[in-house]
Amino acid sequence: MSHYLKTVRDEAMDYTSFQLDIAAHIATITLCNPQKANALGEDFWTEFAQVFDHITEDPEVRVVVVASSGKHFTSGIDLGYLQTTLPPADADPARAMDKLRRHVKFLQAPFEAIDNCRVPVLAAVQGGCFGAGVDLVSACDIRYVSADAFFIIQEINIGMVADLGTLQRMPRQIPDGLMRELAYTGRKYLAEEALATGYVTHVSADHEALLDHVMTIAAQIAAQSPLAIVGSKEMLKHTRDHNVADGLDYIAAWNAGMLSQADVIKGAVAALSKSEAEFDDLLD
Repeated sequence: MSHYLKTVRDEAMDYTSFQLDIAAHIATITLCNPQKANALGEDFWTEFAQVFDHITEDPEVRVVVVASSGKHFTSGIDLGYLQTTLPPADADPARAMDKLRRHVKFLQAPFEAIDNCRVPVLAAVQGGCFGAGVDLVSACDIRYVSADAFFIIQEINIGMVADLGTLQRMPRQIPDGLMRELAYTGRKYLAEEALATGYVTHVSADHEALLDHVMTIAAQIAAQSPLAIVGSKEMLKHTRDHNVADGLDYIAAWNAGMLSQADVIKGAVAALSKSEAEFDDLLD
């Protein structure tokens, strides 16, 4: 991986399931357990929600990149951890199901945190992305892959229904028939097919080229007005979940209260002078 940025480890937070680096307004989260194909173990489910709470409140962060180390992006939820979360076999069935439902909501929380993050989140996927990994990247704003990448909705292959967001978010990102085929068969969804059908935005030759490409896009986003980026993400989320008329009313009210004249003037001056505008951070 080339050093396009001098990264600075965020010493304020101590994570075990990934590394957080913040530099030049970009927060990079890197899954760092390649020996287990970046399986999502017990620490991940608490830490990943926490890191997005931290990032959302950090006024200097303008974009997030989620990446990983090693051959595969992630093999999905650690099955050893999953087994420890099941209710006792002799428990009252109703109470056991209540416990299980609450645990599923706990597991959904990290991916809800991605969706609710106020700044864009970009996924950089190499190799295999299985099960909960598909839930993770489907919650991101944009997905980029290396040529060897593939996705598998693994849950169907072990006799269960995917329950952490894939079946709710991915149908809005790819054609309906393809979504159903992937959900029903559990087959590999390869990089080139994912590009052709709109799930990913770019295919890079290898992992190094992928990270270079994603960081270039992240830098372009970070150079924009952070207030305008936050507003754009908010509008896109609202549009996803509402009709056109509601969306138009919302953006009218948003810009009436949130449009920064200072940022617009900076942007216009930079455009006319063919220079780079420098925008202030958000407030903490």
